[in-house]
Amino acid sequence: MSLLELIGRADERALAAGAVACLERCLPLLAGPEAEPLRPLWASCENGQEWAIRLAAVRTEMEQAAVSDGPAALVRAMLGAAPSDFAAVPLREWADACSLVALRVHGRFDAPNGDAPADEEDLLKAARSGEPAAVGPLVAGELERQVRILEILAETTGTAGSGAGLRKALDLSTEGRRVLRAVMSRRARGRS
Repeated sequence: MSLLELIGRADERALAAGAVACLERCLPLLAGPEAEPLRPLWASCENGQEWAIRLAAVRTEMEQAAVSDGPAALVRAMLGAAPSDFAAVPLREWADACSLVALRVHGRFDAPNGDAPADEEDLLKAARSGEPAAVGPLVAGELERQVRILEILAETTGTAGSGAGLRKALDLSTEGRRVLRAVMSRRARGRS
C-alpha cells in the first residue's frame, strides 16, 4: 500500500503519531542530541488525552529553538500547523503536510549542495503514491520509515498491543533522527 493510501485510511491515533514521528526525525534541525521536546505529544497520541494542552506546551518550548535555515523553518512551521483538535480531518491534513516536509528535508541532505532538485514535486508525488521514483537514499529511507510506522500503527489499532505500536513508531523515529544527525554532522565536517 502506498504512503498516501495509508494516510488516507489512518485513524486519529495513527495520523497524530505519524505526524509527530515525521517531526521527531527532523528534530536535529531544531534541538540538541539529548533533547526530547516531542515526548509529551507522543503520550497523547494513543487517545488524544490532553493533546491541545501538551501541543501548546511543546510549541512554547520549541519557539526557543534557533532557526537558521529553510528546512528548520519548515519543521517549526509544521509544529505550528498542528491542529489543537484531535480529530481525523485536521490530523490527516497535518500528517500529510508533515510527511511531505520530512521528505523534502531529507531530500536537501541527499543533494550535494543542499538545494531541492528541479523535479522535486513530481518525484515526491510519485514516491508517495507508490510509483518508482529516482529519489536519493535519505528520501528513500524516510519514505520507508513513514510507510512502516503507519503499517505498524494500523496493525495495532484497537488491540491490547496498541501502546507497543506507538513505542515501535517512536523507536523507528529515533533511529531516523540519528541518521539525519549523522548526515548533518558529516556535512558540517566537510565544510570546515
